[in-house]
Amino acid sequence: MTSTDMRKDAEDSGPSGYAAARLRLLTEEARSGPPRRAALSRLTDEWLTGLFTAAAEDLRGISLVAVGGYGRGELSPRSDLDLLLLHDGADSKAVAALADRLWYPVWDLGLALDHSVRTPAEARKTAAEDLKVQLGLLDARHLAGDLGLTSALRTTVLADWRNQAPKRLPELQELCAERAERQGELQYLLEPDLKEARGGLRDATALRAVAASWVADAPREGLDDARRRLLDVRDALHLATGRATDRLALQEQDQVAAELGLLDADTLLRQVYEAARVVSYASDVTWREVGRVLRSRAVRPRLRAMLGGGKPVAERSPLAEGVVEQDGEVVLARAARPERDPVLPLRAAAAAAQAGLPLSLHAVRRLAATVRSLPTPWPAEAREQLVTLLGSGPPTIEVWEALEAEGLITRLLPDWERVRCRPQRNAVHIWTVDRHLIETAVRASEFTRRVSRPDLLLVAALLHDIGKGWPGDHSVAGEIIVKDVAARIGFDRADVTVLSTLVRHHLLLVETATRRDLEDPATVRSVAEAVGSQSTLELLHALTEADALATGPAAWSTWRGSLVTDLVKRVAAVLAGDEPDEPATAAATAEQERLAIEAVATGSPVLALRAQTEPPADDTEQPPGDPEPLGVELLIAVPDREGVLPAVAGVLAVHRLTVRTAELRALDLPDGVEGSVLLLNWRVAAEYGSLPQAARLRADLVRALDGTLDIAGRLAERDAAYPRRRGVIAPPPRVTVAPAASRHATVIEVRAQDAPGLLFRIGTALDDAGVRVRSMHVSTLGANAVDAFYVTGADGSPLPGEEATTVARKLEETLRA
Repeated sequence: MTSTDMRKDAEDSGPSGYAAARLRLLTEEARSGPPRRAALSRLTDEWLTGLFTAAAEDLRGISLVAVGGYGRGELSPRSDLDLLLLHDGADSKAVAALADRLWYPVWDLGLALDHSVRTPAEARKTAAEDLKVQLGLLDARHLAGDLGLTSALRTTVLADWRNQAPKRLPELQELCAERAERQGELQYLLEPDLKEARGGLRDATALRAVAASWVADAPREGLDDARRRLLDVRDALHLATGRATDRLALQEQDQVAAELGLLDADTLLRQVYEAARVVSYASDVTWREVGRVLRSRAVRPRLRAMLGGGKPVAERSPLAEGVVEQDGEVVLARAARPERDPVLPLRAAAAAAQAGLPLSLHAVRRLAATVRSLPTPWPAEAREQLVTLLGSGPPTIEVWEALEAEGLITRLLPDWERVRCRPQRNAVHIWTVDRHLIETAVRASEFTRRVSRPDLLLVAALLHDIGKGWPGDHSVAGEIIVKDVAARIGFDRADVTVLSTLVRHHLLLVETATRRDLEDPATVRSVAEAVGSQSTLELLHALTEADALATGPAAWSTWRGSLVTDLVKRVAAVLAGDEPDEPATAAATAEQERLAIEAVATGSPVLALRAQTEPPADDTEQPPGDPEPLGVELLIAVPDREGVLPAVAGVLAVHRLTVRTAELRALDLPDGVEGSVLLLNWRVAAEYGSLPQAARLRADLVRALDGTLDIAGRLAERDAAYPRRRGVIAPPPRVTVAPAASRHATVIEVRAQDAPGLLFRIGTALDDAGVRVRSMHVSTLGANAVDAFYVTGADGSPLPGEEATTVARKLEETLRA
């Protein structure tokens, strides 16, 4: 449909004609993006102009003005209409009547309207008091009526904005910072707000306002395209949801991707992240320039007076060969020759990070335009500068982003392109893959004093997830990639082997520590064989902690750290030549004996709760106050019988207790005491709130064992009481038998969506299968549970291979039901 056809419909049929033409425009597949937004704005202009002309008795001294997004001609399908009815104040009653004739037809069509009625003086006054109003008026566009009135307001508002820039721009920067604090960074969020998050449409509009002040201008390259891409995604979101929303929710992403003709939701998010990154970087550069210009304006009169009217010369302080500091930024020295110095980008970046200063935009662009590629392998200086950059702590992030914005990172490390802006659909991860890698390097820089080869630690941190850009197990793919990358960087064969081992096994320590029995010699030997040497173990320990800390708050805790440290000590002993002892049945403590005797005497379970804490490692400072609690030790003694595991797990689930580790064993009773007692030693933590009293837990456990407590029913009622939020459908559970994981038991590993009562369901299924659980190791990462169960047959020996496979298959079928 042509614009002439739309205009004819709007003119012939009034509001109904406009609505029909609008609907046809929004459903035309051939027209999308900027052409559709422009056409929708023109159609709306013509309709509102018609309304205004028909309702206004005299067009002098009154005009209709589009402001904000509508003023920019950027109407999305569900955008508000931002309108100002501007008048000279001559006839207030006529203006009020005209406003009613304009606003009500808009409301009647169900369109959102942000409207105001003001004189030019009132508009200026309101703008002076409200920064958001002033920003909207900067995009004022005449629609109908007295053009002179609109033009005069535009001229005055722009003049006010430029005159007030020293005061208004810091206010705008603070407004942007507060919004970023509330909404987060668009380039990392799984459910981002396209408008309000940092790097979104609000920031793009703020950059236009800065440019209008004539104080500074944003880097233009790629900015318009990034803004257009975000607007296109918002258009598709409006059409997919039928709502005026800017939040790109998980459940809408596939539909939005299809609306845009993209492969899938990950492709959509990656495009959003890339656009947001351009806007964020442009914002950083622009606000730095604003600060520099405003500071310069403030001191220039005094300097001129001191210098007798001469122009002050900016001081330049050398930082490295070809690199100097000027006006709070790192720039290239006048004698620098980037075309002859391929190491200069890394040298400049390392110098900037070490000084805690940003790289200037001009310097980065000059480097990107002129520098030659590094030879293969890299010269030693290039490798050293990379390590220096990675070891500089938090300043590394801003410098790295500056290099990446101009394509220098992918030129240095071509494999980086596959992880750049790659989303991680896991609630545990708070960063994209590439940002997580830089964050890991920053964290690793804190541990360089703990290892003998800090250079290998930092490079392994940078590359440990590089395989996530390839199909299959990212650790396996990463090992192959790192061998090539490390050789190109210039590491020798021995160092390449260490780096590839670190990348291949970067998850080994934390997964083993939290999912395997550390008392089992097979567990410790398998880790020692994979690691190979004390120095590699030392590096892997530091990398494990840095990786977890850079992942997010859910990935590391004192509890996990204590388990990893325990495992490292055991593996170090094996690597030093000590053989791990076969696990022996530990002698019962006095408290355990007391509980067992009481259980036999009463014929019912008894229990005790005790807080568990862990002292800090030898090389860490003791924080003030008490040691951090690792959970609560729950000791239960119960006469041996079937159904103990599901009963205990169910009661803990009913009381909202999270199980971290669990051990079950038969206890040898003192001479003269007859009976058989099971001892359960579990570590638990309250999901939220405080722990229940031991007496309540015991009472419910008694009821669970005698069948009077309907655990399944209680859990189902609680689940039904909380409505499920729509979101990503979880993948089905997977149950496998871990090969050669233990000589004393069969290890069955369960990967499933974490949910209340999951251990109860697993325990019931294993009990029904006639196997006994010797111990279990629970690991929950975000919404994912990875639990390992050490099981035996009734005779206490590992299950035969075929029987183990059958048990695993039946358990998986139960969890999928």
